[in-house]
Amino acid sequence: MSIAPENLTPRQIVSELDKYIVGQKAAKRSVAIALRNRWRRLNADESIREDILPNNIILIGPTGVGKTEIARRMAKLAKAPFIKVEASKFTEVGYVGRDVESMIRDLTDTAVAMVKSEMQERVQKKAEELVEERILDILIPPVKKSAGVAKTGFNTNDEEFDPATASDDELNQRTREKFREKLRKGELDDRKIELDVKSKKPSVQIFGPAGLDDMGINLQEMLGNLNPPKSKKKQIKISEARSIILAEEAEKLVDQDTAVSEALERVQNSGIVFIDEIDKIASPSSGDGRGGPDVSRQGVQRDLLPIVEGSNVNTKYGVVKTDHILFIASGAFHVAKPSDLIPELQGRFPIRVEMNSLTEDDFYQILSAPQTALTKQYQAMFESESISLEFSDEAIREIARVAAEVNSSVENIGARRLHTILSTVLEELLFVVPDDIHEGTITIDKAYVDKQLSHIVKDRDLSHFIL
Repeated sequence: MSIAPENLTPRQIVSELDKYIVGQKAAKRSVAIALRNRWRRLNADESIREDILPNNIILIGPTGVGKTEIARRMAKLAKAPFIKVEASKFTEVGYVGRDVESMIRDLTDTAVAMVKSEMQERVQKKAEELVEERILDILIPPVKKSAGVAKTGFNTNDEEFDPATASDDELNQRTREKFREKLRKGELDDRKIELDVKSKKPSVQIFGPAGLDDMGINLQEMLGNLNPPKSKKKQIKISEARSIILAEEAEKLVDQDTAVSEALERVQNSGIVFIDEIDKIASPSSGDGRGGPDVSRQGVQRDLLPIVEGSNVNTKYGVVKTDHILFIASGAFHVAKPSDLIPELQGRFPIRVEMNSLTEDDFYQILSAPQTALTKQYQAMFESESISLEFSDEAIREIARVAAEVNSSVENIGARRLHTILSTVLEELLFVVPDDIHEGTITIDKAYVDKQLSHIVKDRDLSHFIL
């Protein structure tokens, strides 16, 4: 039985994360507590609610151990607006590039899209009814007062209905009902109709000192107002027209002001920003007076500080307060250390979690346990070709062993190593299916894995290989 996100306890949150992420208990506990604290704050006494600030988190660990996946799954559990950004992509205010406030604007865009999608789902039934009427209007146009509908060729089994004495409106309505029935049965899906299709607006992104979007200006909308999108008549199948018209009708039924208002509230109270590679803006030489890139890194940290502390950010939808947005940062910290961040920024990330490197046993669990395990993904792809793909336990253990060995010998990229190894193991099969193998069951055993990876075993200089 599914549990409503707002009722998830920390233990239940960890249990849900366990379905997708192997190990990393400390990190799961920290994000589970942070997620539950959002609910606790919203249900706290109103007199103190605004003073309860989130405990932002820094996840410290090598690449591929699940830092991003933990944050992403956490956001899905909470049904909260979530965005992942890379700290190294931002520049200090005054330089060409993206300013740190753009992450809040992107988060707001995500929230608005999320709320609109939810609202459109609620009006889906009504929208589908309108879609049906619009298609019928194209197939059987309503009767005009100045012109009648031809009565020839109209057949009906209704003995009480006499086409000779029926009015144009009655004939039109009964014809529409006949076509409505065919439409619902899918009998007209391949029939083409003429539909006005709007051309898409080109996407425009501006970079510059402080950025034009820093003032809440949406250049794309400005250009759109000056040059509105043109519509062009196209002949398309009814099956394709349904989705186009459904999107248009659902958009009309959604109250845009209500959607924006709800999205802003959701961003401010439950938004989550995941800042990856924060170690790239931490300088080991902080405080030694040197210039160069270190100054720029510290400049980004100083710009980031007010956002994390709590400030007002202008967006095209209105002002967003960042006081209660949860920030989760992550980094490998191979060169720099968390203490190399400026002290003020360190203070805004009070929870620090060390994430463990993945072991051979972890790789085995990752390949077999999660609901979205890589082996299960490949099985689903082969299933689409009418092939049943099976992995023996020994094969999975051998893949896990090789992944751990390559990580320790070349470079530790965590679970991402499994992607390259498994694709190498299955490369030949992926190529010959369905030309040479059309159906049946294929079993991947240890011998097959050894054969496909034999070139790695023979040559110990693993750095020569893609793996």
